[in-house]
Amino acid sequence: MIPLAFINHDPQDAGPQYLEDLATGYWFSEVLFTAVEIEIFTLLEPDGKTLNEIAGVLNFSTGGLERFLYALCAMGLLGLKGSHYFNTKLSSEYLVVDTENYQGNSILWRKQLSSSWQGLTKCLEAGGRIDFASPQEDPKQQACRIRNYIKAMDSVARTKVQEILPFFEGLSMEGEILDVGAGSGAITAGFLEKFPAMTATLMDLPEVLEYTRELMAPRGFGERVSYCQANVLESWPVDKERFDMIILSNIIHAYSEEEIPVLLDRASDCLKPEGLLIIHDFFPEHNPEKASLFDLNMFINTYNGRVFSSKWVMHELNRLKLYRTELIPLATDTAVIFAAKDEERLANLPLNVKTRLIARIKALGFKETRLISVDNIHIPDWANLRCQFGCDHYGKPQCPPNSPSASKTREILKDYTWALLLEGEPPTKQFQKQVLQAEKEAFGAGFHKSFAYWAGPCTVCDTCSADGVCRNTRDARPSMESAGIDVFETVKRAGFNLRTLNNNGDFVKYFALLLVE
Repeated sequence: MIPLAFINHDPQDAGPQYLEDLATGYWFSEVLFTAVEIEIFTLLEPDGKTLNEIAGVLNFSTGGLERFLYALCAMGLLGLKGSHYFNTKLSSEYLVVDTENYQGNSILWRKQLSSSWQGLTKCLEAGGRIDFASPQEDPKQQACRIRNYIKAMDSVARTKVQEILPFFEGLSMEGEILDVGAGSGAITAGFLEKFPAMTATLMDLPEVLEYTRELMAPRGFGERVSYCQANVLESWPVDKERFDMIILSNIIHAYSEEEIPVLLDRASDCLKPEGLLIIHDFFPEHNPEKASLFDLNMFINTYNGRVFSSKWVMHELNRLKLYRTELIPLATDTAVIFAAKDEERLANLPLNVKTRLIARIKALGFKETRLISVDNIHIPDWANLRCQFGCDHYGKPQCPPNSPSASKTREILKDYTWALLLEGEPPTKQFQKQVLQAEKEAFGAGFHKSFAYWAGPCTVCDTCSADGVCRNTRDARPSMESAGIDVFETVKRAGFNLRTLNNNGDFVKYFALLLVE
């Protein structure tokens, strides 16, 4: 489990240090695991403590403890003011025992998984999981294992539902929810708390529902919640076209390519004509690093689970003749797809138009798509010098002086407040065509002022006109640099990492700017 915030995972800068960071990534995990186990964040809440006070409570030596606390400070989990160590905002909100958003159970569940990751090589040799639970597993051990898993997933689900609910802001939701593979029931609980007119059926294995009831009971939903014991791979003991909402949260990745279509078929059968299907999961299009690692976790720790692409899931929804949204990324590592039998049901969702556009454009194949303020676009007076002196494309169509000047670009930006910065890679022609498609997507989404500046001299045509007059102004666009934009500074302000290239074999990044007001 590698904390990417502490690792430079930019392929452009890949080298021995990158490999060193990957190899020592577990150091971060072990420090976090230990800190949660000894409940040091709970100990420091709310006012903090000195080194000697902490050592006295934990019965630790001060020498080693001081070094451990220094590591927690370096990781951003603790702060030090004078002689007092205190929780940062992150730790205070998520790592103090018995608080609403406590994530310790989830973190320690990850520690339990770490031992099975040691067997990755053997899993690769065998083609799948090798450490299946023994049929003779002690019932108490099995119950404890399931309980720990449900508690861990409850911590995560409580935060995830808070990211999903804003998509329903302002709606008056009512009717019945079916939560398939409900786990702790936290996703449904979030909807029930927000929408008092809704009821729910939680469907899961009997041994899971035993603990689901325990976690749901304190919430006080009473008769608004019912429980349905079922193996979701077998017939669902619920009526067809009964439910106004069906939730498949972290279900898709738990099953195989042959099983998922069956689950989606049953979900579609049970959905009312005006109902809504919510698919929440990991998707490589949203967070490729985390999705790939989570997929390996499924490979090591489940029978046949895997992470599927959103394109594959959407294909299955199309097969069922369901209308669906594009992939809607959440702020964290998962994303959602909404589907319905009635297209108008989706149109009524208050989905953020910018979020939907970003999702559609990223799906075109860009590595990153980032929303920026036009105030972050840097347009100095020297940028065109790089074109006029040092580039053999100067004077060609879409290059200076046949491109917008720096002053003209500044004037144009006065009509915009935000834009999208698009990251891609060679070949140039393919990237430029992707940028044109992104502009088309934005225009089709209602942003009639959308206009793109891509990277490099224009290459959309196989040959350029001999007289220097462009014959394809429909598809031609200026580059950012040819329009006076300082690409390096603009990209830096947007939070990307970019440097000049020293060798021909260095990794190349392309950036384009899409004005979308």
